[in-house]
Amino acid sequence: MATLKVSPHVPSPSEDAEQLKSAFDGWGTNEDLIISILAHRSAEQRKVIRETYRQIFEEDLLKTLDKELSSDFERAILLWTLEPGERDALLANEATKRWTSSNQVLMEIACTRTSTQLLHARQAYHARFKKSLEEDVAHHTTEDFRKLLVPLVSSYRYEGDEVNMTLAKQEAKLIHEKIKDKKYNDEDIIRILSTRSKAQINATFNRYQDDHGEEVLKSLEEGDEDDKFLGLLRSTIQCLTRPELYFVDVLRSAINKTGTDEGALTRIVTTRAEIDLKVIGEEYQRRNSIPLEKAITKDTRGEYEKMLVALLGEDDA
Repeated sequence: MATLKVSPHVPSPSEDAEQLKSAFDGWGTNEDLIISILAHRSAEQRKVIRETYRQIFEEDLLKTLDKELSSDFERAILLWTLEPGERDALLANEATKRWTSSNQVLMEIACTRTSTQLLHARQAYHARFKKSLEEDVAHHTTEDFRKLLVPLVSSYRYEGDEVNMTLAKQEAKLIHEKIKDKKYNDEDIIRILSTRSKAQINATFNRYQDDHGEEVLKSLEEGDEDDKFLGLLRSTIQCLTRPELYFVDVLRSAINKTGTDEGALTRIVTTRAEIDLKVIGEEYQRRNSIPLEKAITKDTRGEYEKMLVALLGEDDA
């Protein structure tokens, strides 16, 4: 469930564009006005506002926002104003450029988007960076990470609910054998994770638990804690089966560490506010005994805090 609150009486795109222009004019920028508009418009509405702004003022709204704003607030506004596919393409490109073995952003995008959303991200990547996402992932990763991530970002999964229980039993047995032998990078495990529908994967892991007495993630905990690939494999399974738990872990790490990880916090809030941030927030409170909004406001300040709170649906608009 989304947290985004779209205003019940939305002005026309031209009115919104005029208001945004007025926020940039004069002495200083009216950040509160920008938040009141953009943080309460859907992705389609924001797209039309951008198009209308360009038509009226012959300026790119994103470039104007980049010029007028700064710091974490600028980052949150710019990511939010992008179309979802554009945003994922940008995040993925940034992830390839700063790649480390523990970087999980590419996996997150590949495994928590629908097939259509991931396809749009790949198309946007191609249009913006003049090469394919798969090409960049292959170029910037090595060994087991490349072996897992390239098929994940290339995936186009079946989205239906139908499952093959015979196949689930067979593949649960296969995965158990590979894990028992510590063959975490086995081609069959990667094939299953990168090609099967999420419904089929859930059926397989439910069968795994029924047959072997523990969840597959519990089995994987027996591996080396410092094994970065194994950590990525665990997160892949979590994203495919219980993504809200993955996002809670990312948020808890971003907020609770010494010095807030604004990059991770901004990414999660801007990418999930129109999808399932309400579910993530409920799970966060259940596991941490504090509302997500309160945790965020304790660690953020100023317009950045206001923007995040607005996307959480907790402001007064």
